[in-house]
Amino acid sequence: MAEMTDFEMRLATLICEVLNLEDMAPADIDPEQPLFDGGLGLDSIDALEIAVAVAQDYDVHLKAEDEQTREIFATLRNLANHIRQETDAAPA
Repeated sequence: MAEMTDFEMRLATLICEVLNLEDMAPADIDPEQPLFDGGLGLDSIDALEIAVAVAQDYDVHLKAEDEQTREIFATLRNLANHIRQETDAAPA
């Protein structure tokens, strides 16, 4: 498992809380593991819930029709990197 940055850990915590992943600790999420398609097994509703939480917490808006959204949501690390690129509020 790849090592997580502090920001990635905060995002993993947010994901666990938003999706009520009671049987998974944030530290159990590998930042390079796919969030969908065989990784964590998240679905489109989960992506929507994560996108709403990211918008609320970081004022970064992810749109389903954006071609880059699939790549952004590919892994926790991709999502963290995208948020860092979009805002100064997400230190490494």
